[in-house]
Amino acid sequence: QELEAALRPDTSLVSVMTVNNEIGVKQPIREIGEICRAHKIFFHTDAAQAIGKIPVDVNDMKIDLMSISGHKIYGPKGVGAIFVRRRPRVRLEPLQSGGGQERGLRSGTVPTPLAVGLGAACDVARHEMEYDHKRISLLAERLVTKIMSEVPDVVMNGDREHRYPGCVNLSFAYVEGESLLMALKDVALSSGSACTSASLEPSYVLRAIGTDEDLAHSSIRFGIGRFTTEEEVDYTVQKCIQHVKRLREMSPLWEMVQDGIDLKSIKWTQH
Repeated sequence: QELEAALRPDTSLVSVMTVNNEIGVKQPIREIGEICRAHKIFFHTDAAQAIGKIPVDVNDMKIDLMSISGHKIYGPKGVGAIFVRRRPRVRLEPLQSGGGQERGLRSGTVPTPLAVGLGAACDVARHEMEYDHKRISLLAERLVTKIMSEVPDVVMNGDREHRYPGCVNLSFAYVEGESLLMALKDVALSSGSACTSASLEPSYVLRAIGTDEDLAHSSIRFGIGRFTTEEEVDYTVQKCIQHVKRLREMSPLWEMVQDGIDLKSIKWTQH
């Protein structure tokens, strides 16, 4: 309904992520595709986080344009692909001119080893998708359940039902996300997407779904994949619990909450 309300007579393209790379939420791509087709608007989806992890059918979902990335499915870095629908025909203007490679859309010598690597990775993902999904779901459940059973005031960001399980985003109230990252430096984690990992601003994705700024600052993103083991999950859980408790003991905010003070009722002043 929000999407339909946002469409204008001059809208020519709708672009939506299939799976969000920070909180793992899956968008209703088929329904969006139906709306776009009914209004004769082209529909593009960024499926980098979805391809090889959940089933994607460009015809069933009425997708006109879809971009994917090699490194997200264990293929080579530096290679991606775009699906461009032929009927109804989508015409794209190239950003650069040159030798006319890749049907004139992206001139320049095609990096054959990268292209072959992407194709091979897609083939493996097609065969392993169902098994990977089941296994990753179990590992994600193990991670979240163990942490939440030991640590109070932990919030799981995003929709718990409509999500890809390999992307877990938790907010640890009264703990600064960057401090927890530093404490867990032997585990590969981030406090947002890898694209914005150099920024100290709270995640714009979490702010967009209505997360308070303090909780957005205390979020950690856990990525679980094909090669993640139970031992690694248990190690991360144990370290996470240990350091959250330690950091909270150092936090005056945690102390105030334990004393029954409502932090929202406090009027803070700056000196």
